[in-house]
Amino acid sequence: MKPALLVIDMQKAFAKGFGKESMDRAAQTINRAVKLFRENNFPVIWIQNEDKNGDLVPGSSGFDMVDSLLKPLDHEKRITKHYSNSFNKTDLLEYLIREKADTPIVTGYNSLYCVLSTYRGAVDQDLSPIILKNASASDNREYIKLVEDIHDIISINVLEQVIKVCVTIQA
Repeated sequence: MKPALLVIDMQKAFAKGFGKESMDRAAQTINRAVKLFRENNFPVIWIQNEDKNGDLVPGSSGFDMVDSLLKPLDHEKRITKHYSNSFNKTDLLEYLIREKADTPIVTGYNSLYCVLSTYRGAVDQDLSPIILKNASASDNREYIKLVEDIHDIISINVLEQVIKVCVTIQA
């Protein structure tokens, strides 16, 4: 098992109303996970949605990650996507294969759409995705609960223990 952290669509364009509150709360857990993955040299992948018909183009303020989230480091993988499933017409799968990462830890916005689509896309690629509890956001709190209730999830505390085991095995 080698995990990779996926941070999906935590962009300013979506940070409105409950969505913003939800993103800020999810960012706390995502930031812990980012630090954990960085400290242990596991991949962190930053995924951003692009929509040329809106305020979601590189260089626009809406495309940027929310302020409450840690920023990507230069060496970390960045992917721009055009579909809910982060695997659709991107190089995400190829990158995970290159990194020998078979367990995507899925986080981000929007729980019921891009997070869930990417989770299922990972399953379709014969990977073993896990949703990080309290690390997905939505404009509807019920969607977060629904996604966490019906899919494989892991808490940040348990993830920290799993990462320790993975590091030990790789040593």
